[in-house]
Amino acid sequence: MTHTVSVPYQLSRRAFLKLVGQGMAATALLAACTPLPESPTDQEVSLDVKIGQMLMVGFRGLEVSDDSPIVQDIRDRHLGGVVLFDYDVPTRSPVRNVESPTQVTALVKALQSASATPLLVAIDYEGGTITRLKEKSGFPPTVSHQYLGEVNDLRFTHQEATKMAKTLAELGINLNLAPVVDVNTNPDNPIIAKYERSFSADPEIVTQQALEFIEAHHEQGVLCTLKHFPGHGSSTGDSHLGVVDVTDTWSRIELEPYASIIEAGQADAIMTAHVFNANLDPEYPATLSRPTITGILREELGYDGVVISDDMQMGAIADHYGFEIAIQKSIEAGVDILAIANNSVYEEDIAAHTVALIKRLVQDGRTDEARINESYQRIRQLKSKLTAS
Repeated sequence: MTHTVSVPYQLSRRAFLKLVGQGMAATALLAACTPLPESPTDQEVSLDVKIGQMLMVGFRGLEVSDDSPIVQDIRDRHLGGVVLFDYDVPTRSPVRNVESPTQVTALVKALQSASATPLLVAIDYEGGTITRLKEKSGFPPTVSHQYLGEVNDLRFTHQEATKMAKTLAELGINLNLAPVVDVNTNPDNPIIAKYERSFSADPEIVTQQALEFIEAHHEQGVLCTLKHFPGHGSSTGDSHLGVVDVTDTWSRIELEPYASIIEAGQADAIMTAHVFNANLDPEYPATLSRPTITGILREELGYDGVVISDDMQMGAIADHYGFEIAIQKSIEAGVDILAIANNSVYEEDIAAHTVALIKRLVQDGRTDEARINESYQRIRQLKSKLTAS
C-alpha cells in the first residue's frame, strides 16, 4: 500500500531553516513524519461519519469512562472534536474539565483513546484574562495579546507563545482557539478591548504578532485558530448576549490580518464572528452568511481551510434564528466545524440531536451532501497536520 507523508504541523520557512541549520537532514525530517493511509473516497465514508467530524462539542467531567456520554459520542457518533472549559456557566461551578495538569493530561488521553481518528481537542488559551488554564490550577502564568502588542518585540512574543504551546502539547491539547486577530478599532469594545484580547489597533502589528504566536505553536505541534472573522474589534456589543450590529463601525482594515496570514500559508483554521453587517449581508450575521464566508473569506481572500463557527448556542444565534435554521444556514454559508460549547446551556444529547438534524437536512434535500463532503475533506486535511496517535 502506498502512503502519503504528513507532517504534524506546517513548518514556516524560518522554522525549516532553523532545523536545517541544526543539522537535521531532509531524510531525517521525512523519517519524523507520520505516514497516513491514502484518503478514502467520499463514497467509502458513511454520511454519519462525515457529519460527526463536523462537530466540536463541550461536555462535563474531569475524567471520563466508557459509559460517559462524551465518550459514546466520540465512539458511536464519530465526533470530530471537543472543547475544554474550566468553569461551568449553567451551574456557576468552578469545576468543569480542568483541575490540574495531571488531570487534564489523563482526560485528553482517555478522550483520544475513544476516537478512531485523531480527535481535535480545543481550548481557549489566548493568554492574560482569557485562558482556561489558570495559575490557581497549577498552570504557568501568561500575558495578554494586548501586552504582547504593546511590547511589540517579536522575540518576546515567540518566547511567551512557546511557553503556552509547550503547555498545550504536554497536555495533549492540539488546537488552540487563538490567536485573536481582531483589530482594536474600538477601545471601548466590551468583549475584545475590555479583556485585552487584541494585539493592536494597527493591523500590521496584529499580523506580525499573530504570525509569531502561530509559528511558536507550530514548532510544538499545536494548531491555531484565527478569530473572529470578519472582525469583532469594532463592535460595541457582546455577541454572547445577543445580535451585535457592526454595520456602522466595521471597516475593511479588519480583514488585513486574515489576508496576510492566509497568504503566508499559516492559517490552520478560522473562527467566525456572530456579528451582523448589512453592508456584507443584509439578512444574516457572519456565521450564517454565505456572502461573508464563501464570498469574502474563500473567494476574495483565497482561503480553503477549515472554518469553525463561534459557539452555536450563543445568544446572537440561538435567540434569533432557532437551532435548526442556524445549523442549516451556517453549513450553507461554508462553515466546516460547528462549535457547540454546551456551556451557556447544557444539553447532554446535543451531539446526537445535531447529527440527526444534519442528516435529516441532507435526506430532505435541504442541504447538499456535496457541502458535507467538502467540509469532511477540509477537516481531514487539517487533521493530517497532527501526528497520528
